[in-house]
Amino acid sequence: MRESYRRPCRLVFVLCFLLLANAASQVCAKPPNIVLILVDDLGWADLSCYGHRWHRTPNIDALASTGMKFTNAYAPAPICSASRASILTGKAVPRLGMEFVTKNEAGFQKLDSPQSLVAPPFSLNLPLEEETIAEVLGTKNYQTAFFGKWHVSQHHGRYLGWHPEFGPGSQGFEVAAEDFGDHPYAWPKGKVDTLSNGEFPQDSMVDRSVDFIRGEHDRPFFLMMSSFYVHTPVKNRCRWLVDQYEALIPGNATNRRKRLEYAAFVETLDHHVGTVTKVIKEAGITDETLVVFVSDNGGHPEFCGQAPLRGSKWNLYEGGVRVPMITSWPGKIAANSLCSTPVIGYDLLPTFAGVAGNSKPLSVDGVNLIPLFSDSNWTPGRSLIWHFPYYHPEATFSKAIPKVGTNDFAVSQTRPQSAMRKGDWKVIHFAEDDRVELYDLANDIGERDDLSERLPSETQRMRNALAAELESMNARRATPR
Repeated sequence: MRESYRRPCRLVFVLCFLLLANAASQVCAKPPNIVLILVDDLGWADLSCYGHRWHRTPNIDALASTGMKFTNAYAPAPICSASRASILTGKAVPRLGMEFVTKNEAGFQKLDSPQSLVAPPFSLNLPLEEETIAEVLGTKNYQTAFFGKWHVSQHHGRYLGWHPEFGPGSQGFEVAAEDFGDHPYAWPKGKVDTLSNGEFPQDSMVDRSVDFIRGEHDRPFFLMMSSFYVHTPVKNRCRWLVDQYEALIPGNATNRRKRLEYAAFVETLDHHVGTVTKVIKEAGITDETLVVFVSDNGGHPEFCGQAPLRGSKWNLYEGGVRVPMITSWPGKIAANSLCSTPVIGYDLLPTFAGVAGNSKPLSVDGVNLIPLFSDSNWTPGRSLIWHFPYYHPEATFSKAIPKVGTNDFAVSQTRPQSAMRKGDWKVIHFAEDDRVELYDLANDIGERDDLSERLPSETQRMRNALAAELESMNARRATPR
């Protein structure tokens, strides 16, 4: 009797020991490094792995093959500063009140023709009291670094110059360097040297990023590599690349000259991404590094076609906010996986906090996407929201084409608008005439069939939900003139 009693006790003891040991190993497991590659103005359909017919993007395609490609990923805004501020803070644009691009000084939009509404005054700086990804990860003992395009502070000294009070160093980044790299922003005036066949430009911003990765790290790191590519001006010192695309892009392609330059620009971006991913591999940290590649908004309408999506950068149709997004973390994310769950840029902060082991509740609008890494069908069951209470383009609004179409290859007029996606339904509200459009994205990804008049109940439900969300976030509005 006594021996038979001891055996179950020993078994219970062993099981408890194993459970405690497993829990301890989970707690003590080193959190991964995180590398966020945020690119500028890359359209949803611009990559070969997303189906582009001409663009060659072997390095980004290879990254996608090692992890998960998202087909319903969204930028928080259709424009740079608003999107970046949202990504950094995990908060939706209407809550932040930073909906446009930063400027040199405070003021209002100056359009070339009077319009019925007046947009809110410019928001110049991301408030220092906002908690950023870097600040959240800093509390988890991460080393944080930022290189590239900041664009959430007013310009200082020059276009896109970091404001000393509101730069990355004031928002949680321990290491930060202001550098345009080899983007045309940094080119001297006059003739610029071209490169020999097969040669890509050396980019100092990319070099800073890879030097940081190669450096000694006694703790996990978060690197935000914020690329200036493929933002205008679209120029390239790789003339040999442009010549190669001459044979790839048909002679009857709309806007062909600009598309040749843009294709070379995209491939140059791909080369720089490959430089970073190669260094991660050479450093032997591939399996312990989460890499996220994402664009800050949709593509520029004069350079890229985003069919079947309607619209482009600056408006809230799918072409303005749906973007490529790739995550790679070998052993945690299955290779060659595909995810159609709608996700958005403001999900990155809670996701990074989650992989870092943060258990503190976060006051953010995003959700932790970790469940998707193992189950691509998981859905958080929430709505996505966008808010753009401005006109665009400012200086040439009257000259832009009035209607937003598909593959227009021209800048269109964007008027104050807001949008929400819930499930497959998407509603867009236009502030000038209090009009809404309703789309079923499951059957109409190109937003060509407005269902608002045929489905009044669904339209009203979505309209009310959007209005309530904007109200709860104290969204700034365009007001009557």
